[in-house]
Amino acid sequence: MIVIADVSIPADAFPLGRILEEYPEMEIELERIVPLHDAVIPLFWVSDGDTEAIEATLKEDPLTKSVRPLTQTDSRVLYEVEWSPEVNGVVQSLFDSDARLLEAEGTVDVWDFRLQFRTRSDLDRFREACEENGIPVTLRRLYNPALPEENGQLSARQYEALVSAYKGGYFEVPRGTSMSTLAAEFEISDSAVSQRLRRGTAALIAETLLPEYSQS
Repeated sequence: MIVIADVSIPADAFPLGRILEEYPEMEIELERIVPLHDAVIPLFWVSDGDTEAIEATLKEDPLTKSVRPLTQTDSRVLYEVEWSPEVNGVVQSLFDSDARLLEAEGTVDVWDFRLQFRTRSDLDRFREACEENGIPVTLRRLYNPALPEENGQLSARQYEALVSAYKGGYFEVPRGTSMSTLAAEFEISDSAVSQRLRRGTAALIAETLLPEYSQS
């Protein structure tokens, strides 16, 4: 039975947390982590930061082999970083337990992950691996998905954001609520709410209007 776990770890236990130590005003949203034969590639958004300083900090990390900005919006930059395969701790624990990364956001103090595991045993394996590496893991919430994310499309956070936005009148003209109000409700940034709404809408379109596309 698939289980979804919301877990938190100290920021300094995750490689990207080192950036936030130097730039506490920044927010980082992890898109995904790609394991390769000779490297590990994280893709992540950085909000409200000095891009040159961020890139310099990333390059100084002994685990970093290369840094590349992929795209940029008004206040956000998407980075691709190539880590050495020696990276371990949380990253290796994710791979070893076959966890699926649904969402991850970091602040200067803590990283919050939403992870999907095929079984409860895989979750236990992840926690044990982290503990063996001296990484404290706080389990904030655990549940079996009964939302559309059971089919791998709409995540629980996207579902919650869409429902709250709809009930608040965000999609009406004029709008009954704002992005800032939604961000305050979920205690995240405006850009994080925007990402959840955008991805959730795309998932709904794929599932309802283009089911053959979402299954391909």
